Amino acid sequence: MNRVDGKIAIVTGGARGLGAASAHRLAEAGARIVLTDQRAELGEETAQAIIAAGGEAIFAPHDAASEDDWSRIVALAKSHFGGIDVLVNNAGIGTGGRIDKMALEDWRHLMSINMEGVFLGMKHAIPELRERAHLWEGGGSIINISSIMGFIGDVGSTAYCASKGGVRIGTKAAALECAKLGFNIRVNSVHPGYIETEGLQSAMRAIARSSGDEAKEAARQDMIKATPIGRLGRPGDIANGVLFLASDDSSFITGTELVIDGGYLAQ
Repeated sequence: MNRVDGKIAIVTGGARGLGAASAHRLAEAGARIVLTDQRAELGEETAQAIIAAGGEAIFAPHDAASEDDWSRIVALAKSHFGGIDVLVNNAGIGTGGRIDKMALEDWRHLMSINMEGVFLGMKHAIPELRERAHLWEGGGSIINISSIMGFIGDVGSTAYCASKGGVRIGTKAAALECAKLGFNIRVNSVHPGYIETEGLQSAMRAIARSSGDEAKEAARQDMIKATPIGRLGRPGDIANGVLFLASDDSSFITGTELVIDGGYLAQ
């Protein structure tokens, strides 16, 4: 039996990268997927790829910072598949800059997606998760994608680190609320390290444009050296963690962090 057979999952930011990998992995394990993203063409392609592989998925355009959009996405999951069992709050952006140079509107834009999007997802999904929580040993599951930068700081990343730290501690508070109010919903965060995604590749291309290919390769090697396991992560590494937290295998786990970083934070 597949590990999430019959479960219905919303995966935000699912057009590519960690979201797409998580959507594919959940679908392979039996979940029905509501895939959302602002990039409609890429999102539709990902949903069609899941269907072509034998899974069930629909795509809907979605601004994670919009409360109206969240109402629409939750209603779509209910009308199309019958409800929600798993929410993967993956949508996020990684823009940064020096704190003394960052415009307030840029700070607020990042927070609106990375933090407010997670809040809105939980707010609107929890009532529906409660409706079906009795069907599963582990109840409903909310999985908030944070980062190793939710534990540590980095130069030029104050806004990003603040947002991911907020997701981390907000996850704990939400987990306690859901548990102590008897909602039968688990809430956990996932903290990726350096992962081979399009976002990382874009950053490498930016380094190459500004400083040349040698600087790009040096930056890549620095990330590998900083990862004790000796390689960058793959999207599938994160997707496997998401599947575990979505499944009833993690039925006694809530309010905690699943760090998937090749040992980076152990140093």
